[in-house]
Amino acid sequence: MRKRRTFKYWIGQLHLWLGLASGLVVLIVSLTGCLFVFQQEISEAIHKEWFFVKPSQTAPMPLSILKEKAQAILGPDHPINSITTYPQENRSMEFMAYRENDSALTYFGAVAYYQSVFLNPYTGAVTGLRDYKYDFFYIVKDLHWSLLLNTPYGQPIVGWSTLIFVILLISGIVLWWPKKWTKAWRDRSFKIKWKASFKRINYDLHNVPGFYSLLPALIIAYTGLVFYFSWLSPAPAPQILKKSDTTGLATTSDPLEKALQTAKYQVPGASRFALSPAAGKDGVIYLFAYKGRDTYYGYDVLQFDQYSGVLLHHSRDKEKKAVQRLFEKNYDIHVGAIGGLTGKIIAFIASLICASLPVTGFLIWWGKRRKKNRSGSAIHATRRESVKLTMDR
Repeated sequence: MRKRRTFKYWIGQLHLWLGLASGLVVLIVSLTGCLFVFQQEISEAIHKEWFFVKPSQTAPMPLSILKEKAQAILGPDHPINSITTYPQENRSMEFMAYRENDSALTYFGAVAYYQSVFLNPYTGAVTGLRDYKYDFFYIVKDLHWSLLLNTPYGQPIVGWSTLIFVILLISGIVLWWPKKWTKAWRDRSFKIKWKASFKRINYDLHNVPGFYSLLPALIIAYTGLVFYFSWLSPAPAPQILKKSDTTGLATTSDPLEKALQTAKYQVPGASRFALSPAAGKDGVIYLFAYKGRDTYYGYDVLQFDQYSGVLLHHSRDKEKKAVQRLFEKNYDIHVGAIGGLTGKIIAFIASLICASLPVTGFLIWWGKRRKKNRSGSAIHATRRESVKLTMDR
């Protein structure tokens, strides 16, 4: 009589085939996410001279002069579209030039150029040059984001694979759930039996760490889904767009510097500022004032006249709706930066465990498959031997 299939059996089948279908992508995305968590700390440790300078008793050079120096180094074909500066006296300034190519298939074709020059704000001396297009961590980041394909091609693969991974996490906890809460079952569910056979250790490595990392893994996966599925994110707040006065009546020798000094006064608690020089004749200078040195949520946006440096509009973080402020935390939650060093360590460990799950899961399936094949071969061999004996009689 054929044995009746249980609910847990069908959950196991769903878990198996979805895991086999998405395992490679989950492995790549999890491993690259794990590598990227501490990219800033590692970059600043390896290239300390790029990011840090010796404080000086003299005032920093005007921002317009520093921008001219940086532009001369990057070249006229790479116009600067982002400037990052810090109020701390020991930090360099970063001038970045970036342009995309939407028609390309791969990451390397999609990024026309992505370069930065770091300058000592007191002397204007170059402290470092960084080509982000070929930078190790940014290749890792794009591999994580879209498998080194242009976003329209790679993001759907990553997005749907992440959604499948969420289903795998939920189905995995159903399969993990102990039949009984006796001590033997608790030990089997919560502990790895290191002295057992390889197959048992591999099985435990799939189940036990998978359980302990479930909550952070779900958070990381969900925040990753927000980047791809627009219906998971709230409607963007209405933008107030200002224009610069093109009459030329109000001018200043250094509108960028004036904008920066105004921002420092308007947002005294900011830990870094990112400026975007104006684009077009009536475009404005955009300045983002970030509260955290390593985070992106909780920022103010200021718009300045590109000719006079006069403040045209100030969008304050405290005036945003709660849902919008939560959404702006999505990236920092995703990489663990929301919790500082502790949060990054948790994200690192959880991502590493997530990367191991497709490997241990595949080994479990492969072991059962080989065992089934051996059992089938043994049965056929027994039948052949039985037929042979019958014929010999």
